[in-house]
Amino acid sequence: MFATPLAWSHSGGWKRQTVARPNIDLVLYFGTRASLADGDRYAELRAMFPTACLMGCTTGGQIHGDELDDELNAIALGFDATKIRATSVEINSAADSRRCGEEIGRNLASPDLAGVFVLSDGLNVNGSELVAGTTAHVGGVPITGGLAGDGAQFVKTLVGIDNPPRSRMIAAIGFYGKAVKIGHGSAGGWDVFGPKRRITRAKGNILLELDGGPALDLYARYLGEDEIEALPGSALLFPLQINDPKRPDHRIMRSVLAVDRNTKSMTFAGDMPEGWVAQLMKGSFDRLALGAADAAQQARDGLDNCRDNSGVAILVSCIGRRILMGQRALDEIEAAGEALGPKLRRLGFYSYGEISPHAVSGICELHNQTMTVTTITEVVA
Repeated sequence: MFATPLAWSHSGGWKRQTVARPNIDLVLYFGTRASLADGDRYAELRAMFPTACLMGCTTGGQIHGDELDDELNAIALGFDATKIRATSVEINSAADSRRCGEEIGRNLASPDLAGVFVLSDGLNVNGSELVAGTTAHVGGVPITGGLAGDGAQFVKTLVGIDNPPRSRMIAAIGFYGKAVKIGHGSAGGWDVFGPKRRITRAKGNILLELDGGPALDLYARYLGEDEIEALPGSALLFPLQINDPKRPDHRIMRSVLAVDRNTKSMTFAGDMPEGWVAQLMKGSFDRLALGAADAAQQARDGLDNCRDNSGVAILVSCIGRRILMGQRALDEIEAAGEALGPKLRRLGFYSYGEISPHAVSGICELHNQTMTVTTITEVVA
C-alpha cells in the first residue's frame, strides 16, 4: 500500500511529495467551505490524478500529521491487492436518511466487502438512520467516516465523490478483498454533570421535551445570555449523553445541529429516542486527549499482527472538541499520533458527527463529541 500527503494553501497553491507510482486508486481530501465551494480544487486534483476516485468534504478544520490546518489537505492512496467501489446518493431531508443508507448499502454489498467509509452532508441528515440503513445491507462490516462540517457556522456543508463537492450529498467507498485490513476506534473523554433527565417527547433526531418540559429550556438554565444567542454553536460545549435504561452501559453522545426558538426544540445529529435517559456533559483538555489516544489505540490494535505495516489513519473528531480545546486541540492530535506509531500516515477532519462501531457493542453508530480513528493497511502474500 502506498500513501502520500498533499496540501493546498491560498498563498502557495498545491504542495505535495513526488508520487512515485502511477496507480493511485483513491484521493481523500478535506477543506474549508471557502476552499472547496468553487470546484477549482477538485478540478486540480482531477488533473493530477485522472484515474483515481476523488472523495472529500468540507470540515471544521483539517488534521494532517501532528498539525491542524484551516485550508485543504489530502492523501493519495495506491493499493496493491485491494479493490474499491464508489457510490453516492442525494438526500432531500433528514427524513430521507434511512433510504439513502439502504441505497448505499445495496450498492456496496458483496461477499468480499471488508469495510465502508462514508462522508455525508452534515446538516440535512439523521446520521443514526443513515448508518442503520447501510448496516441493514452490509451486515457486520465496519462502517466508519463522518458528517461534513462548516466550522461553527452551520450554514452549508459540501461532499463530493468524483464530482465537485456540493450540498445534500452522501458518498461512500467500499474496500474489497482479503488483503485490506481495517481497524477502528472511538472514544470521548467527556464527563457528565447535573441530574439525569428522561426524553419524554422526540421525533427522530428532533428533541422536543425533557422531563415533560421544552428541550431548549435545559440549555437556557446553564448558558448565559450571550451563549443562548450563539446557539446552536455554543451548545457544542455541552453535549448530551444518552442511553437506553435497559442498556445503561451502552452510552452515546449527541451534539446539537439546530434550534427552533419558537417551539423550543433542538435538532441533533442522530436519533433521540423517547424513554431514553439524557445527561449534560462537559470536557477537560486532559480527558479529551486521553480519549483520542484510546480511540487511536483501539484502531491500531484492530489491525492485529499487521498493525506495524505502512498505511493510513483517518482521524474524525467533533467540531465541539476543537471549539472547547482551541489551540490545545493539537494535544488530542498528538496523543492519537503517539498511539498510532510512525508507520501510519495521518489525516482527518473536524466534523458534525462521527461514524464508527461502538467501542462496547461493536455496532456501527453515529457518534458526537468523540475522536474516531480508521486505520487501513494491506497484507499481500
